[in-house]
Formats: sequence, structure tokens, C-alpha cells
Amino acid sequence: MATGPKRPALPTTRLIMVKQVVKRDGRCVAFNNQKIVAAILKAMDVTEDGEDIVLAARIADTISKLDAEKMSVEEIQDCVELELMKSPRKEVAKKYIAYRNQRNLARKAKSTEIFQTIIDAQANDITRENANMNADTPAGMMMKFASEATKTYVDESLLSDDVREAVKGNYIHIHDKDYYPTKSLTCIQHPLDRILQHGIKAGHGESRPAKRIETASVLACISMETAQNEMHGGQAIPAFDFYLAPYVHKTFEEEIDQISDMENKDYSYLKTTEIDDYLKRDLIGLQNGERALQHAINRTVGRVHQAMEAFVHNMNTIHSRGGNQVVFSSINYGTDTSAEGRCIIREILNTTYEGVGNGSTAIFPIQIWKKKKGVSYLPGDPNYDLYKFACKVTARRFFPNFLNLDATYNQDDAWHADDPKRYIHEVATMGCRTRVYGNKFGPKTSIGRGNLSFTTINIVKLAIECMDERDKDKRITDFFQKLDWALDLAAKQLNERFDFQKTALKKQFPLLMSGLWLGSEKLDMNDPIESVMNQGTLSIGFIGLAECLIALIGKHHGESEEAQELGLRIVSHMAERINCFAETYQHNFTFLATPAEGLSGAFTRRDKKRFGVLPGITDKDYYTNSSHIPVYYRCTPEHKARIEGPYHKYENAGHIFYVEIDGDATHNPEAIMSIVDLMDKYDIGYGSVNHNRNLCLDCGYEDATEGLTECPHCHGHHIDTLQRITGYLVGTTNRWNSGKLAELRDRVVHK
Repeated sequence: MATGPKRPALPTTRLIMVKQVVKRDGRCVAFNNQKIVAAILKAMDVTEDGEDIVLAARIADTISKLDAEKMSVEEIQDCVELELMKSPRKEVAKKYIAYRNQRNLARKAKSTEIFQTIIDAQANDITRENANMNADTPAGMMMKFASEATKTYVDESLLSDDVREAVKGNYIHIHDKDYYPTKSLTCIQHPLDRILQHGIKAGHGESRPAKRIETASVLACISMETAQNEMHGGQAIPAFDFYLAPYVHKTFEEEIDQISDMENKDYSYLKTTEIDDYLKRDLIGLQNGERALQHAINRTVGRVHQAMEAFVHNMNTIHSRGGNQVVFSSINYGTDTSAEGRCIIREILNTTYEGVGNGSTAIFPIQIWKKKKGVSYLPGDPNYDLYKFACKVTARRFFPNFLNLDATYNQDDAWHADDPKRYIHEVATMGCRTRVYGNKFGPKTSIGRGNLSFTTINIVKLAIECMDERDKDKRITDFFQKLDWALDLAAKQLNERFDFQKTALKKQFPLLMSGLWLGSEKLDMNDPIESVMNQGTLSIGFIGLAECLIALIGKHHGESEEAQELGLRIVSHMAERINCFAETYQHNFTFLATPAEGLSGAFTRRDKKRFGVLPGITDKDYYTNSSHIPVYYRCTPEHKARIEGPYHKYENAGHIFYVEIDGDATHNPEAIMSIVDLMDKYDIGYGSVNHNRNLCLDCGYEDATEGLTECPHCHGHHIDTLQRITGYLVGTTNRWNSGKLAELRDRVVHK
């Protein structure tokens, strides 16, 4: 018999009914004797005499009347064993005990098998779940050990029964489940001005406010690195140009003072000079104050460039999360038209174009150009020259991506061109597509806000389960009924996770809740974060619209107008239901075009095992990301934009449009500009361009030669292809899981 805490005494003269059950994680739930009955009947079912509902109910009733208001799960199970041993059905007690032991052994066996794959540094879908993480290093191995062990704990102790069954049944996926017990949040758009103006406290040290561009650059890195250790998602800066611009002028003033000292002349009057643009120019022919002014500008530009180099270098080398992962970082820029803001934009682009190390493409930060008519898109716009340069940089380095502030759903009436803080009203995003903008509980802004957690629905499985229905209308009706069930369950699960997260205390997030998260500066160290959490979002995502449509009507939305109509009906329905959840639960519920990485293969693998190989559905090793056209489908960029664009307005938690172009794009920035024009034409919110880029893993040399097998620089033969996985770059496909590798092989050029 299993041992456990001392059992409550059987009732004597005083009767106290059991009211609550203490679960393994310490939570209390209402006592339900039907669960005891169900467990006993399962044990009886595998014995010769079969079920005895009367005996099972009597035992459950006896336990419910034990002299205790609260009992733990283990205590209840011990009491069930005791009562069965006292009954005529002692063989059931043995089965019940054996079942408990088998559960424990099965958990241990599964954990042992998983741990061994990590120890052996095997390249499988467990160790390659996240392409941005090196699970082969000691820190990476520790991370995976903790991750896999924690997921089991969450399944058994933190999820409600119906949610656990839905996860097990491959209907929904809870993202970052391993971080669930930590109560951490997903991501945030950093209000970097707070850090730069007030300094930062991190660990056992602190820094003063920034006075020059170099310090501002370092503080931006430290802010994102420190917050990354407090969260399970990515870090972003929503207005990189606006935030750093003041420190360009401070640096300029410092240079004026230094030149004054060197020449023993007073040039302080130059500090108030209105500078049209910070551009390096030759000093030949310049004299006195004119020469000093240009000299100071040249030196300032040089320091800004070095600061941007340091920023990019740090973002690709400083590790977080125990040292196994660089910060998943993003920066948004492009709409600051001041001379100082333009200097920041120009030098981050110059740095990116030049590359890092031996000229390699920088993986992070994910850079995002904010496109806006009248500011940074059309000829004659103040930043049009920088927009053209951004397209040139993208043609060589994949970044920046493009965020369309002109999309109908990305606009805010509060935005005004003459507002020096107009960036507050500009939407910002990050590489994992997380978009935060609308807000039921505070200002409409991206700044100081982020996602709390998100869950994805496997709409493909829902559709597969309806395929036996021959009548198409009935088949589609059945699908929508299943979809509503899955949406309701996902919303319930996210609300339950919110209720768990909200009990975290401010002191558990020393930087995040010190003023980065909107409203957190008002909290005391021991206050729970519940009062400010609702500034964030709870997101429901989906995967596999293309395969879902094939299951329902035989074609995907890229090849059939009927499928496109049904696809928009499905996605708009989900969006409408999720908007309703915001009212029902009083949270910022949003709808995500899930950027599936490990999940793209995991859902498919389980469905294939259950339903077999279904042409166009489970015949690959992955499901198509969210509302994308399948990667293997040949079409023009405009066709892809016309089909995918209409979905973005519904996917208010994030989305991405990308195009694969052929050959060497380095000298063809016009190709990039044509893609951005498509975004403008079809109301697309966020997009990027993929193209060929070879990477020598030995020396870092890059070029766009098709079929390159030998590095022309070091003559090495370890050549890989630099590729975008789900909106961000990965330096080597060696860290991709099997599903994403299969998708990569299937990608075709859009032309």
C-alpha cells in the first residue's frame, strides 16, 4: 500500500464533510466524489467481476464524510486503497495500487528517455524545439532538463481536467508551458526612455542615467537582457530612433567642448546650431567655427556608428536565460525625422549592411522599418532616402522587416505629424509577431505592454474529424461547432493561467515591474501584479488554415476562390468569438496568426499517427503556418499578397507576410520596394522578404552564389544557408527541427 500523510480519523460523534481537495501544486479545488467513483470503476473494469457502481459510490460517500474539511490528492488515494482492502473486492485494491505505481513508473521512464537524448546531445525535435537556443551546451542542457520536467508537472498539477485532455488529444497547444509555474509573462515593448533617463537597477548593481550615445546603447542592451531573464518571450524597443536621438545631440555637445579644449577656443555657441543632418564631410577648405562645427558632426557620427556596432554586437553575443540563448530582441524605427533620429537610423542601417565579425549577417536584433506615408515611404517624404537605404540593406541582410503603419487597423486618430512624441501612438511589433495595440484597460499604445501568454488551436484536426460527413454544408457546420468548442476551451485555459500568473509579486520581476510594464511603478515590492497585468494580452492562435480547407472542401485558399471565402469566414468567426471573450472574461483577448516552429511538426506528427497519411493534409511533416498559402504552392508575389492580406485585419495579436525571391538580391533593392508596395496595396500589416544567402560555418563568409559548396575565402566546405524560420533569422539550419527542415525543403520562389 502506498504511504502518505496521516489519514483523517473516521467519523465519530461530530461530522465534518470534506469540502476541498488540495492539489499537488497547493491549489484548493472543490471536493467531487464522482472523481473517486470514476477512478474505482476504472480499476474494477480490468478485474473478472467487472464494475460495481454501488460499492464505488459507497466508498466515495464514506471518504466524503471523513473528519476533515481539506484532503490532499494523495490522502484521498490512500483512503480509497484502505476502503477497497476492507471491502469484498480486495482484487480491485491491488489493481488500483498497481495503476498508481504504473503512473509513477511511466512518468519516470518517459523522463529518463527524454533526459538521455539531451545528455547524448541528439539532434531531435526535443533538443531542436527552439532554433534560437543551443541545447547542446551545459547551460542549454540544464534548460532542457528543467523544461521537460516542468511540462509534466504542469500537465499533472496546474491544468484543469478538460484542458489536459484537449492538450493530450492534440486539439490545443499551450505555448511556453515549461514557464507556466514561474508565472512569467511573454514579452514587452520597452519604454526605453525611462531606463535612459533614470538608469537601471539589475542584480546587485545599478547604472546612472545616460549622458552620451555609448551609454544609451549599452543601457538598451542591458534592459533587454535583464528583462529576458524575467520573461519567457521576446524583448522589443518600439521607437529605437526616438529614444536614442537625444543622446546624439548630447554627444555632439560633448564633441564641441573637446574641440574647444584642443584648439583653446570657445566654440560653445555652436551647441545651439540647428543641424539639418548629421553627415560626414571633408574638412578641407573649412575654417574657424564652420570647421569646428563639421569636425564635431564628423566625430559625433563616428561615435554613433561605433555605438550602433556595439549594440548589434552585444545583441548577438550577450546570453540570457542561464547562458544558453542570446536575447530574442527586436527594434522598431523609421519615423523620427529629426536630424538626430535620422543619424540613429542611418548608422544602425550602415552597421547592419556592413555585418558583424568577418562581415556576417547579424541574427539579432530583428529590425523593423515603420513605413508611413508622409514620413518614411513615398518620394518627397523626409525619410524617403533612408527608406531606400533600408530596402538596400534588406536586399543584402534580410533586415529590416517592414511594419505598415498605413494599414487601416494600424492607425490611431491621436497620431499627429507635429507631435514630438507621436511614436506613442504608433503600433510596434517584434519578430515573434506579437502585436499589442488596442487596450480595454488603458491607453491605446504598444509601449510598456506585451503578451501575457498564448495558446494555439489545431484547426486541422477539427476539420479531419468532419471529413466522414458526405454533405459539404453539414460538414462545414460540424466543423464550426467543433471550432467553437475549441475556442471556448482555449479562452478558459488562458483565463485559468491568468488567475495563476496574477498571484506573482512585484519583487519577482525586479526590472520588468520597476516601471517597464505600464503602471507597475505604483506597486510596492510585495504587491501582487494583478492590478497591472490586464494591460497585457491573452492570445488565441491557430495553425494550418490551408490543410483545414483541404480537409473540408478539397482545396486551399491559394488555389480556390471558394476556399478563400471559407477561409475568411473561419478566421473572421474566430476573431469575433475572441473579441467576445474580452467582454466575458474582462481581459485583453487577441487573435494570433501563430508563428509555429516546433509546433508545426508536432501537431502533424500526432495527427498522422491517428488518421494516417491524408493527401494534402498529413502527407508532409508540418502544417502550414496560420493563414499562409502553403510554401510549396507556386504563385506570384501579388497573388500571395492578394490572398493573405485580407486575413491580417482579423489577426490583431500578430501576423506576417513574406515573399521568397530568386537569386542575389544584393544589387536589387527595387525588388524589396516592390514587395513593400504590395503591402500597401493589399492592406498588409507586417512583412519580410526571403532570398538566397550562403554562410560558411568555418569563417563566416557570405555570398549569394547558387549551389555553393566551397568557401572562396577559406576553402572550407561547411556551407549552410542563412534562412528565416518564423520571422527571425537562424545562423545555421543545424538547429532546426524536422518539421521546419521539411518546410524549408518545400519552399518555392514567388515569381
